[in-house]
Amino acid sequence: MPILKRFTAVALAGVLAACGTTGAPPAAPPAASLPTTQGTAAHAMVTAANPMAVEAGLKVLREGGSAVDAAVAVQAVLGLVEPQSSGLGGGAFLTYYDARTRSVTAYDGRETAPAAATPDLFLGPDGKPLNRTEAILSGRSTGVPGAVAMLALAHADHGKLAWSRLFGEAERLADDGFVVPRRMGEAANGRSPQAQTPDAARYFTKPDGTRIRPGDTFRNPAYAETVRKIAAEGPRAILEGSIAEAIVARLGQEPLPGAMTLADLKAYRPRKAPAVCRPFRAYVVCTPGAPSGGPAVLQGLGLLERTDIAERGPQDPQGWYLFSQASRLMYADRDRYIGDPAFVDVPVEGLLEPAYLDARARLIDPAKAGPPPPAGSPRGAGVRAPDRTKEVAGTTHFAVVDAAGNAVSMTTTVESIFGSGRMVAGFFLNNQLTDFSFQPANTDGTPAANAVAGGKRPRSSMAPAVVLDRQGRFVAAVGSPGGPAILAYNLKTLAGMLDWELPVQEAINLPNLIASGSFYAAEVDKFPQPLVEGLAARGVQLRPGAGAEGSGLHGIERLPDGRLRGGADPRREGVALGY
Repeated sequence: MPILKRFTAVALAGVLAACGTTGAPPAAPPAASLPTTQGTAAHAMVTAANPMAVEAGLKVLREGGSAVDAAVAVQAVLGLVEPQSSGLGGGAFLTYYDARTRSVTAYDGRETAPAAATPDLFLGPDGKPLNRTEAILSGRSTGVPGAVAMLALAHADHGKLAWSRLFGEAERLADDGFVVPRRMGEAANGRSPQAQTPDAARYFTKPDGTRIRPGDTFRNPAYAETVRKIAAEGPRAILEGSIAEAIVARLGQEPLPGAMTLADLKAYRPRKAPAVCRPFRAYVVCTPGAPSGGPAVLQGLGLLERTDIAERGPQDPQGWYLFSQASRLMYADRDRYIGDPAFVDVPVEGLLEPAYLDARARLIDPAKAGPPPPAGSPRGAGVRAPDRTKEVAGTTHFAVVDAAGNAVSMTTTVESIFGSGRMVAGFFLNNQLTDFSFQPANTDGTPAANAVAGGKRPRSSMAPAVVLDRQGRFVAAVGSPGGPAILAYNLKTLAGMLDWELPVQEAINLPNLIASGSFYAAEVDKFPQPLVEGLAARGVQLRPGAGAEGSGLHGIERLPDGRLRGGADPRREGVALGY
């Protein structure tokens, strides 16, 4: 990304300090008169995994809305047209850049376990972990949904338009009908257990008895009614009243009824905190803190900074080798130590200390991969059991930059494909609690950082990132879905942009490689054969796929002339549009 070399380094403290000068671009002409452009834009941009959601966000921006206003509209439409990935019944993390103050705030809309949940939530009568599919489809798998409440909090802080104005496109599409996208149609006809549940079967079956297909026109009147209710009442619409009662009733049904109550729903509160930001070369990268995957991505960048990867390039096997070895160390520490900081001590500061990163980076053999690295012992770590969490796929990411220069990077999810497969009021309920460790402690009684507890948020890999220069000016926003592979997808793209100086779209297009323990999963067919052979010579044997969810990277960067340039992952159906 040569365009960013103009930025000079100053003290990191200045990046997060609110300042009197503005980081916003000049005022734009009336947005309604400006043509929509793809890939680059002069004033504002949205990129997401579905064009209908992008158009909804762009419409809000043209009406004078903020980046957060647009994010509300994007999420409302994605929940309708991409229900396999996110929705009103799920959770999210949002990283927000304020162009006026040059500050970055993280919003946490992660789901919480019911108050009655105990560490043995996913243990069977024999004391052994439940079968994963059985757990996902159960009433126990759903946490209190937090995405809508989180967006309402962000909107209260940074919204410009009335909340009630932000759901019009979702309501219209649900009432009038929309063309079923390819991925939604394929998921509805797929083999996932959630697509076979009674609720999913009713939802996706047409009057002639066949399932919906890509290209069909599909309506969801119940969803339209729900977003009308949310527009009028805010998050109370689903956390209290008739929809909350329907959620509790549905989760209380067999198999394996859950323990969620109306009090659990009413008590939900999203969190807000300054983002966790760390310097990386000429930049500063900001993410949410724990229990998100943000600290792990920052650690991965810190490890890469201690290698010569920046002197390599995407055609150099040594660069990919260094990436893989830094990834293994990142995953080893994340898996051992990250959990909900309201319940366990999470050593974020220790994991990101320069001396600790120095020591961990020295474990990277410059020539040959060794055995899987153990977790380290950062300051403040304590003793934690080895992690046995098994994350699954069902997430999406989008980014927005408004005409004032404010930015949103948001990753949002129902956890697995169609969540738990249970529905109320036109939307699927998440299975987010299966992100907890099914085995709450080691055989010696040492607890896992990610063990279940009442009111606790499960660990997440979601890590929506915002990149600044050292003056606190916006450089980029990027993120991805992918279950545990999110960490690798985000790290790859950030390294591609900031180390290999690639445009955001080219960085997104780079082949994916997930390295954890002795596991090297990759898009092998996208790696040139010399790279595959070069990695093999260094002890990195790539294996196709290995079950990880494909990426859905989306990002926006600011060019030196002030224009915006967006990227959308070709592995999904997204687009980057602006004006």
